[in-house]
Amino acid sequence: MIGGDSTRGTPIGPELLSVTGISKRFGGVAALAGCTLSVAPGSITGLIGPNGAGKTTLFNVISGLTPADSGQIRLGADRLDGLSAHAIARRGVGRTFQIPRPLARMTVLENLLVYGHRQRGETLARVFATPGRIRADEGRLRERAHAMLASVDLGHLAGARAETLSGGQKKLLELARVLMSDPRIILLDEPGAGVNPTLMRSLIEAIRALQADGRTFLLIEHDMDLVTELCDPVVVMAQGARLTEGPFARVRHDPRVLEAYLGTSR
Repeated sequence: MIGGDSTRGTPIGPELLSVTGISKRFGGVAALAGCTLSVAPGSITGLIGPNGAGKTTLFNVISGLTPADSGQIRLGADRLDGLSAHAIARRGVGRTFQIPRPLARMTVLENLLVYGHRQRGETLARVFATPGRIRADEGRLRERAHAMLASVDLGHLAGARAETLSGGQKKLLELARVLMSDPRIILLDEPGAGVNPTLMRSLIEAIRALQADGRTFLLIEHDMDLVTELCDPVVVMAQGARLTEGPFARVRHDPRVLEAYLGTSR
């Protein structure tokens, strides 16, 4: 099993993530205007739309980097809006970024070890009180980190410095790093951007394997081939709100979607 307990993505009810009426303004610009959407457990839900539609702002609000002006966000039974980014991550929201942010001078393995969550050795008193348990925890953490690297085809690079990785390998590393916290949902911000075809295949296979293991994804992507291959359903955003959603084969022909992308319904 990849990435931990496959039951962690199961909420009380049909939705794992629900976003209701989220609005956010920056000065006179409405980046989000009453945005409402939901993500079913175990799905790879695509989030698409033209530049400026509000997709990344929505990710920032969900993950706590940007506070919403109004609206509600729930992950299962947990209310997220108003919480700090740290508290939201603790409740099970994992997030990657369009531009990966590895700890460049650390090794690939060390990048994962620092993300191991709730480590006993983080408390100084426990270092002296329970050294045996701390060593056991560290051993389990290393085993988990190696398993995460293997799941994204980076096991052979565990000892390499993160700064030596290619752009695509850094995206795989960031995905593995997020998995160390055993998230209930993973927000992927343009995972295919700048990734060569060979590594793209590794990324697709890793995401599919994680979904088969019970993981849930909400994925921003501009590569429509990647969306076609991975995402169902697809949510289309425009002007800070949900425009439509459904299978990509249907929404791609929706006149409203063509209007939003191309300025024409033809």
